[in-house]
This record gives sequence, C-alpha cells and structure tokens, in this order.
Amino acid sequence: MLKEGKIDVSPSSSIEYLRHKDKYSIIPWLAISASGPIRSIFLFSALPLKALDKKTIAVSSHSETSVALLKIILKDFLSLNCRFKTIDSGNLKKILKSFPACLLIGDPAMREAKKLSTVNSHPPTVYTYDLGELWFKHTGLPFVFALWMIRRKSLLQKNELIKKLSSDLINAKDYVRKRFFLIARRAPQRKWLSTKELLNYWEGISYDFTEKHMEGLKLFEKYALKK
Repeated sequence: MLKEGKIDVSPSSSIEYLRHKDKYSIIPWLAISASGPIRSIFLFSALPLKALDKKTIAVSSHSETSVALLKIILKDFLSLNCRFKTIDSGNLKKILKSFPACLLIGDPAMREAKKLSTVNSHPPTVYTYDLGELWFKHTGLPFVFALWMIRRKSLLQKNELIKKLSSDLINAKDYVRKRFFLIARRAPQRKWLSTKELLNYWEGISYDFTEKHMEGLKLFEKYALKK
C-alpha cells in the first residue's frame, strides 16, 4: 500500500527502502534493529552451518529482509553456495523432513527456539542460528530490519503532519521503554513466554537509528543490491 501510494507512511522492511530510495524518506531516530542477537529470526538446521554448502534451504515468505540477510551470511561471509525455496511458515519438524535447514521469523521462530532450548543433546538434534548475532559477528555493526518510511510526495504535501507524527513516535518510544514490564504482563506472548523472556527479547532490540545504524544499513545495501 505504501509503494502504491494508498498510505503515506508505515513501518516497513529495510530492503524495501533500499530498493526504492527514490520513492521514500525515513523518519529519523527510529528503527527496529539489533547489535547482536535479535531472538526472533533463526536459521534452524539439521546440519552444522558450514555443512549446508550446495544444499536447498527453506525460507519464510514473511520477510524479504531476513531472506536477503541469510543469503549474505551464507554466500558473502561463509562462502557457501546454497539454494533457497520459499515456504509458508509451518511445523519445524515437518519442514526439516524435506529440507536440511529452515529460516523462520517472528513468533513461530521464537516458539521453535524455546522448544529446542529445553532439549539437552550433544551434538544438538537441531542447530539454531540467530541471524542478528551472525551479522554482528562478521561486521561489528547493528543490523536494521525495519524503518519508518514516508512517501516523498507525502512528505512535501503533508510536512507538518509528518513532523507531528515523528515527534509522537519518538515520545512513544521513550514512554514504552519505561513500561516494558507492565506491557509484558498483558502481552499475548505471555501464553508461552515468561515475563523475563519477553523483557529480554524487547530489551535486546534497538529502536534507535544512529550513525552506527546507518553504517550497518549501508553495508547491507552494498551486499544486498550488488550487481
């Protein structure tokens, strides 16, 4: 809807912004990013990471940014030549019967990671790799998963409204940070995550957009959009 001009502003994936920078501006100081583990974007693998060379990996259809990030990690950082098959998120055990590895994001990824964390086996039956952690290990920079994006035409036409929205979002970010505990008590994820686990997840996400975040975004652009 943002791309088609049906709405003026929206949080959206960083890959969308990078592919269409001529269409968008970004609201400053705001992002969804991580300097290390993101805890909700995982590659689950029946094999150690380096054993995935020349294998076909199942990837979630719900995040182009995460898929692009996975391809960068495997090809550019680890020199692995993998193929990818897009699937709808499903039961991990079932997926791993057809593929050696699977990329999941969001609640499905967090549920599966929690299940696996309770299984003690050496070596593990399923290896779990956090994409935010792998990016940071190889770059030392934050990875920006999403940004607040504005259509350039809307920025010109509705400048005062956009300024007000930007101010409200920054205030909301500060307001919520002080109330994570209260929000966690009523969050739907409390059905399967403890309050402590939920707080660790939220506090591990960076909601800022600094010069370091821009540096990480530019490096992602260099890899993701190279010819």
